[in-house]
Amino acid sequence: MDKNISIVAKELGISEKQAFSVVELLDEGATVPFISRYRKEMTGSLDEVAITSIRDRVTQLRELDKRREAILKSIEKQEKLTPELEASINAAQTLAELEDIYLPYKPKRKTRASVAKEKGLEPLAKVLFEQESVDLEKLAAEYIDEEKGVANAEEALQGARDIIAEWMNEDQEVRKKMRDLFEKEAVIVSKVIKGKEEEGQKYKDYFEWEEPISKTPSHRLLAMRRGEKEMILSLDVAPDDDVAVDLLKRQFVKSANAAAEQVKEAAADCYKRLLKPSMETEIRINSKNKADEEAIRVFADNLRQLLLAAPLGQKNVLALDPGFRTGCKVVVLDKQGKLLHNDAIFPNEPQKRVAESGALVKYLCEKYDVEAIAIGNGTASRETESFVRGLGLPKSILVIMVNESGASVYSASDVARDEFPDYDVTVRGAVSIGRRLMDPLAELVKIDPKSIGVGQYQHDVDQNALKHGLDDVVMSCVNSVGVELNTASKELLSYVSGLGPSLAKTIVEHRNQNGPFKDRKSLTKVSRLGDKAFEQAAGFLRIRGAENPLDSSAVHPESYHIVEKMASDLGCSVQDMINDVTLRNKIDLKKYVTDTVGLPTLNDIIQELAKPGRDPRESFEVFSFQDGVNTMGDLKIGMKLPGIVTNITNFGAFVDIGVHQDGLVHVSHLSDSFVKNPAEVVTVQQKVTVTVMEVDTNRKRIGLSMKSDPFGKNPPKQKSKREENLPQGDLQEKLNKLKGLFNS
Repeated sequence: MDKNISIVAKELGISEKQAFSVVELLDEGATVPFISRYRKEMTGSLDEVAITSIRDRVTQLRELDKRREAILKSIEKQEKLTPELEASINAAQTLAELEDIYLPYKPKRKTRASVAKEKGLEPLAKVLFEQESVDLEKLAAEYIDEEKGVANAEEALQGARDIIAEWMNEDQEVRKKMRDLFEKEAVIVSKVIKGKEEEGQKYKDYFEWEEPISKTPSHRLLAMRRGEKEMILSLDVAPDDDVAVDLLKRQFVKSANAAAEQVKEAAADCYKRLLKPSMETEIRINSKNKADEEAIRVFADNLRQLLLAAPLGQKNVLALDPGFRTGCKVVVLDKQGKLLHNDAIFPNEPQKRVAESGALVKYLCEKYDVEAIAIGNGTASRETESFVRGLGLPKSILVIMVNESGASVYSASDVARDEFPDYDVTVRGAVSIGRRLMDPLAELVKIDPKSIGVGQYQHDVDQNALKHGLDDVVMSCVNSVGVELNTASKELLSYVSGLGPSLAKTIVEHRNQNGPFKDRKSLTKVSRLGDKAFEQAAGFLRIRGAENPLDSSAVHPESYHIVEKMASDLGCSVQDMINDVTLRNKIDLKKYVTDTVGLPTLNDIIQELAKPGRDPRESFEVFSFQDGVNTMGDLKIGMKLPGIVTNITNFGAFVDIGVHQDGLVHVSHLSDSFVKNPAEVVTVQQKVTVTVMEVDTNRKRIGLSMKSDPFGKNPPKQKSKREENLPQGDLQEKLNKLKGLFNS
């Protein structure tokens, strides 16, 4: 068995058989959702998280093997590969260890040591490195050679020290110890670049800052690195220089004589010129990778919650994209999200055409049997909401505020232009708002996740890793919900297991030319959609109203014969089994176990028959902001308000309270008890009640609390207008900086 399988199994605490099965399926082209849902017998019912971990770790180990192979070839080409060296290379478990072994053999450009060797100073270096008692001046004088460029004894000694410094730098044991020292004791020191104080005010906290790199949280490290990139801050990452140099001296200095003093000098030079820059680069890369992983994890968790937000469902929707001067764009969508009508109204300042606007909204609601009104939560949203609620519409028509983050990005995208080539961006934006209410997942997959506004530092992390992580989340969400084959957009279909953008486009073209799919089997008629793609995708696609009821369920076509056998044994139809729980209770699952189908799959089938095609998302609940609180000017310290969580970071949660500016609930105010991870307390789109703690209208900053008694023994005191213009307290100052730094 592949040694990588053994490594992965041991690291993840699973059997080698499980790891092997997952890797084999992945190598055959199976996706994570497919393996997790339809190959439980092979994997021992591993979930998506475990399967993804196996995939990523095996990929990492295979990359390590590629590098190992390249190093072996390089050393072999140099004719320096010994059996001992080869064994050492094959035993290396990390890239750092592998590179340390390779370092002495790595082709180098000209170095001070190589120049010294060309001058014939390596024998001198060897004598000094032995640290025996010698007459230093006399010994060095023997290597003076004008033709070779060694003018005097000091130049000879300097060259010898350069060679010794390189030997020290290439010593595997030393590099390992130095790496450990950097990981445990390195301190990141941040300072403002002289003259950049005014320009870099948002980085003021880091003008004079230092802390152990091992304890620096992801968001703080990324903030400092961004400040460095913008040439506001200078960063240094290293342990105490004296401690590091002493480590080298303890390793190499073994006498107390003139030669040993030369070795000491070489050690100090080695650290400053070679080891420190090398180790600092390493730790910068490693700490950045860890910070990226954490930031991507936070983003992915937020994105998952947003994508799986409760859908309103198939309703006739009137959607409003609010505005003042340019008016409010109005669109009407049918139950499938098809655009039926678009218009514009001007109920707000400066036009204030309230009666005319109201008459049009009422007319459209009646003509198109509107069941819900979606209002974007951007500029003029609360004013537009008040206008709509004042129209006296039937109570059966829901009025709902919708988070419009990313709608403008969608409206100007190629996807939107393809979908609505004859309409401008304002119409497309309003359509996106309405559809997002009906089905957040189906609409949000059309938008670059980075534009949805639920991450921290998404533009600073490794973009390939970010895309990879977010694509995993979107695919997981899409496949867990299932996709209606006859109405899904090509963007939504592209995330279905086994399809991708090209096949998704082909499916939509086939559907447009030949009409809706009557059953899952019809998919095989789509050009270039082969058996493998069908196997991967079919179980996640739904066909509502199909003749075979299983076509609208998560039961995979490969298992239809099992369900049909169950029905035959019961003397009923498949539909009867779906309708009647007493029939399903009569089934003895053990009768249907085979070499390839076990109880995990059979239990999934029974659960699916109980609720075919069940949407795993929560049921939709109507939410309303506080009446009369529409702008920051309406806020008062101590107010308790309803809100919706819009973003979660490591330092707290941002909450929309309906005043066009999200407030920040710092991690210390998320709960009465201590909170380490905000994601354990709140979720994106969660409806919460918050207390207003601080309001800074000048800088548009709002501090909120979710504690039951946020002020404790210090009840809120309303500020005068003069006080409102004064700098806020320490807590709010930190909240403001965090908001500016992280909500990018």
